[in-house]
Amino acid sequence: MSRKNIIKTVREHCEPIIEELGYDLVDLEYVKENGRNFLRFYIGKPEGISIDDCQKVSEVISDKLDEIDPIESSYYLEVSSPGLDRPLKTDKDLKRNIGRNVEISLYKNIDGRKKFYGILLGYTETHITIEEENGIERNIEREAISNIKLTVEF
Repeated sequence: MSRKNIIKTVREHCEPIIEELGYDLVDLEYVKENGRNFLRFYIGKPEGISIDDCQKVSEVISDKLDEIDPIESSYYLEVSSPGLDRPLKTDKDLKRNIGRNVEISLYKNIDGRKKFYGILLGYTETHITIEEENGIERNIEREAISNIKLTVEF
């Protein structure tokens, strides 16, 4: 089975379980690093993720993965928080973060800039809307965006 199909199969079987436990499946990857295969689940919840949360999810999905056995070779299962500066990839990510500060990186300059900062106001299938520091609302085409992530403030 291809890596893409493995991810699709694992997501179909494990995402509902993760959601039943009260978490969001933020991202899922199956990668080879230093000759080893890793199946990585990145989970989230509004109040943040603890080590106990990761262990709980790991135990439950490990049983499910044993049951469906989607990966023929050996692999390491990892469950973790995606981190504060992770990219917002899905509409679910965007919805969860409306009202928060984001940084948007573009493939090419718009108005002489490749980065925009502001409060995420909303999104559509084709655009992301932010309010910049100067109060101006800016609609940016999703096709022009290379990366969007939360800004980390200390």
